[in-house]
Amino acid sequence: MPADFTLRQLTYFLALCEARHYRRAAERVGVSQPSLSQQIVALEEALGLELVERGQRGAVLTPHGRTMLEQARRIVDEADTLRALAQDAREGFGGTIRFGSTPTLGPYLLPHVMRQLHLSYPALKVIARDATPLQLQEELMAGHHDLILTQLPVPSADVETRRLFREPLHLAMAQDHPLAARQVIAPSDLAGLDVIGLSDAYRLHAQVEALCDELGANLRRDYEGTSLDAVRQMTALDMGVSFLPALYVRSEVSGETGDVVIRSFRKGRVTRSIGLVWRRRAAHRDLIQRMADLILDVVRDRFAAIVQIE
Repeated sequence: MPADFTLRQLTYFLALCEARHYRRAAERVGVSQPSLSQQIVALEEALGLELVERGQRGAVLTPHGRTMLEQARRIVDEADTLRALAQDAREGFGGTIRFGSTPTLGPYLLPHVMRQLHLSYPALKVIARDATPLQLQEELMAGHHDLILTQLPVPSADVETRRLFREPLHLAMAQDHPLAARQVIAPSDLAGLDVIGLSDAYRLHAQVEALCDELGANLRRDYEGTSLDAVRQMTALDMGVSFLPALYVRSEVSGETGDVVIRSFRKGRVTRSIGLVWRRRAAHRDLIQRMADLILDVVRDRFAAIVQIE
């Protein structure tokens, strides 16, 4: 009678599915390559199925392997949830939580949030990392993050979302731009103008693209910023106007001496939605809700005049 499979074997199998290479998978879980290979073979023997094709291309899942993948991920997620519940019960919201955020938001909000988290939950260790929204979502589903702070919506049936606030997008232009002397910019003023935006790795790209289509403006494809700083700098060189999030403007654009002119657009009604996203079977669910409440407290305390609480 074959032996039962183990949680460790499933964890190694998931690492191999993500890395598609035995050596990289072994490095990811901190074991030698032969040890990982032996555990994969033991898992196959326990299930009575071949899960992985071995060849020059690395590790390729068999049809059985693809079938088992999602269920294996569910089992490992449920085990993580069990550990987290026990940890929270023992430590009172201690341990470690992995928190991802988009670089168009995290640098301007997270320092205040991290400070308050440390004060409220001193036993909690938060590992924060910035990445583009699309990368954040992939890493969330792969288990590299427990939750992410990002622009919504996140189109997936496998996540839960809590909306936090709406952030206005301000119109930015060079100091010598023909519209810079106006305090109020009408939507019709943007017809035919070039607009600088972020790359399509950011959800803000699609939003600005739709806005350009509506206004009759031209979203430049030959100059796409890799960061909000890059977009602002290209705007300052009069390569086009741009739409910058309010928290970024508050942090990085200084009034009269800034390199760009900032104007409200449509009385601040052009906004993006910001929220927390986590896997439906995520661990630390109670802690995630408490973190959402804490973030809202920080936003109300520091940015109530800038954003709209949802």
